[in-house]
Amino acid sequence: MKEKVLSHKNNGFLVLILTTILYIAAIAGCVWGSLITANDESFSPLLVISIIWLCIGWLPYCGLRVIKPQEALVLTLFGKYVGTLKKEGFYFVNPFCTAVNPAAGTHLHQSGDVDNSFSKNLQKAETNTNSINKKISLKIMTLNNNRQKINDCLGNPVEIGIAVMWRVVDTAKAVFEVDNYKEYLSLQCDTALRNIVRIYPYDTAPDVDTTGDGIADEGSLRGSSEIVAARIREEIQKRVAEAGLEIIEARITYLAYAPEIAAVMLQRQQASAIVDARKMIVDGAVGMVEMALDRLNENSVVELDEERKAAMVSNLLVVLCGNRDAQPVVNSGSLY
Repeated sequence: MKEKVLSHKNNGFLVLILTTILYIAAIAGCVWGSLITANDESFSPLLVISIIWLCIGWLPYCGLRVIKPQEALVLTLFGKYVGTLKKEGFYFVNPFCTAVNPAAGTHLHQSGDVDNSFSKNLQKAETNTNSINKKISLKIMTLNNNRQKINDCLGNPVEIGIAVMWRVVDTAKAVFEVDNYKEYLSLQCDTALRNIVRIYPYDTAPDVDTTGDGIADEGSLRGSSEIVAARIREEIQKRVAEAGLEIIEARITYLAYAPEIAAVMLQRQQASAIVDARKMIVDGAVGMVEMALDRLNENSVVELDEERKAAMVSNLLVVLCGNRDAQPVVNSGSLY
């Protein structure tokens, strides 16, 4: 289905003025025809024409359409696609044309956490209003689907949510190629998100290939969020191109371990942080011990044999690497 834009129908004001003038003339014709009929006692043709126009003259009003900026109207005539009104203006089309928008009553939730009676009543009221309004919005819209629980490439369950910025670029495909382009987009976003998240680990892991080149890399959901979001956008775009939709951007809005393993993973992260901190402390302590021994040898402060050097190194490492303050011991006798 190829989109056909109707740009030559922008004559709504002319039709409105002419129809109104003819209606006024028909009313005047009825009055004048009635007077002629009353005087001549014969049925005036002017009265017949005026009555007929008053009965069917309202039909041109049904063909008037107002299009605002960033709006479109898909028109069909007895089931056949006629064209799309996309440019803002006041249009006149065939009065028997009907507007088609299967997603007029569909509302994509901006937040899946809202589920109360007020929001339901508001959505019901908006649905009743939009059941009459069949216009398609061409503005950039945001889809924020519910958070999903997905297993990463290591099998760890993670919860992730994305926000997708999208818009309609081909109204004919959006209306006729899929049943409901909004629900179709929401479903494809969920599917694409699952396919991409399963490729990456939550955090950097060894021997994991996330690019498909056969070489292990450092890609992860937490550390490569920009790359992951770009791949999600490309995956969604491939799936919704046939529906006439354009995916402008996709962003990760929420990322965390699932509650059943969150506590264990937190302990793992804490243990890793403690090991890294201890490693840094030990490296610094060894450097300080080496510097102390070198300074003592250079200045010939004291001569130490290997056994005393080992004892001194042991004492310095205990002091520098301990979690508590050292308790000094005063030696009042000889060192030997």
